[in-house]
Amino acid sequence: MTTTVDPIARALLEHPLLIVDGALATELEARGCDLNDSLWSARVLAESPELIRQVHLDYFRAGADIAITSSYQATIEGYMARGMSETEALELITRSVALAARARDDFWLEASHEGRPKPLVAASVGPYGAFLADGSEYRGHYDIDEAGLVDFHRARMAALAAAGADVLACETLPSLTEAKALVTVLREFPDMSAWITFTAQDGEHISEGTRIAECARWLNDQPQVAALGVNCTALEHIPSLLEQMAGATDKPLIVYPNSGETYDATSRTWQGGCGVFHGAGFGEQAAQWYARGARLIGGCCRTTPEDIRAIAAFRAGL
Repeated sequence: MTTTVDPIARALLEHPLLIVDGALATELEARGCDLNDSLWSARVLAESPELIRQVHLDYFRAGADIAITSSYQATIEGYMARGMSETEALELITRSVALAARARDDFWLEASHEGRPKPLVAASVGPYGAFLADGSEYRGHYDIDEAGLVDFHRARMAALAAAGADVLACETLPSLTEAKALVTVLREFPDMSAWITFTAQDGEHISEGTRIAECARWLNDQPQVAALGVNCTALEHIPSLLEQMAGATDKPLIVYPNSGETYDATSRTWQGGCGVFHGAGFGEQAAQWYARGARLIGGCCRTTPEDIRAIAAFRAGL
């Protein structure tokens, strides 16, 4: 019988906190990439893969223990809609893991890393809504049932698992139904583990309306789920969400929220506000999340290596 490998549990035995990297798209745009495209950063996998490797390397140097691959919006269906073959699409999805792994190995050869775990590669499995590219990962209520979601995710998850990812990052999910579909596919790869993270509409409910505590209770019984939590969610909701989850699971909790800026779909720009934190401020937020039970912390949209460096500074004091 195959035993699930859980690198997260193994690393947490020796380290009080694992640091997830920050936004990939934000850094790619800073390097001149135009991501105003339905493929988003998955387009860069085909056009400028070396830039993706450089971003991963920068996050490792800033203190990240886990790199999330550039496969969030990389789907077979999405690439085939651009005229690629299924084989070409699968090659690009596989490339996302290879780029992160190469950056990790390059980083590990650079200098002494005393006190740090060897970084992990988490293969991003974005939601069905990311393929739709219409913002429905923040709403849910897809026009597809659970069996359809299983079929949609299967081939990509198989490719990411075969590519050598350490763990799967099933992220930005708006519904428990999609989480259940992903766990169904995960069972087909019994040696793999995954984390499951949702988007949330407030401090108690995920985007589609289910209570986060209900999601945590269901996931708590799934042996291949290594951690659970929230990502791509407003900062102000994180403390309450952590409290809700902590009372419903004994699995490690993971959070990697946005910086506090909000996206204006009309102008296609990010707008700041009083709740925006960067650098040291983001590190102070991380300290509060850790106090509420988070054991994997990073950043999502609009976060940067500076923010990851601040989390690393907080961890150094633990």
